[in-house]
Amino acid sequence: MKKLSAVLALAASPAFAAGDKPFFSLGNTDFVVTIAFLVFVGILIYFKVPGKIADLLDARAGQIKAELEEARTLRDEAKALLASYEKKQKDVLEQSERIVASAKEEAMTAAEQAKADLKAAIARRLAAAEDQIASAEASAIREVREKAIAVAVAAAGDVLAKQMTAEGAAASIDAAIQQVEAKLH
Repeated sequence: MKKLSAVLALAASPAFAAGDKPFFSLGNTDFVVTIAFLVFVGILIYFKVPGKIADLLDARAGQIKAELEEARTLRDEAKALLASYEKKQKDVLEQSERIVASAKEEAMTAAEQAKADLKAAIARRLAAAEDQIASAEASAIREVREKAIAVAVAAAGDVLAKQMTAEGAAASIDAAIQQVEAKLH
């Protein structure tokens, strides 16, 4: 009621300033407009329009509150999801750094092992080459000795053949046989 009287007071104040016509006459347009306004407000009140508007506003406010709560919930979930993804990203980054470090370490170990294997292979090949050289050298020395012996025997045979007679050859054979007998018995 207080609201209605305040509205009437505000609505009536410009009408009093209208001038020469009395306010409460149907010839005064301000009075007619005021009456029409009051009838309109009465109809609105009779059909409980302000209550319906208040209910609609309350429903809308409730809906907005629900949406705000849902938005807060979604924001909190998004924050949690973001934190989870950031943690996962950090974990993946740390894991990739560990993998890279491990791969570098394995590569260094493999390189050192390859160097050691290469040194061992070089040492084996060098030893095999030295053995082959020593064997070839011994074989060459043996061949040279055999050739030298063969040449010396052939030369001695030629010298003896020229110097020896039949009697000297027989004596030489007999001496060789006696020497062999003495060594074998």
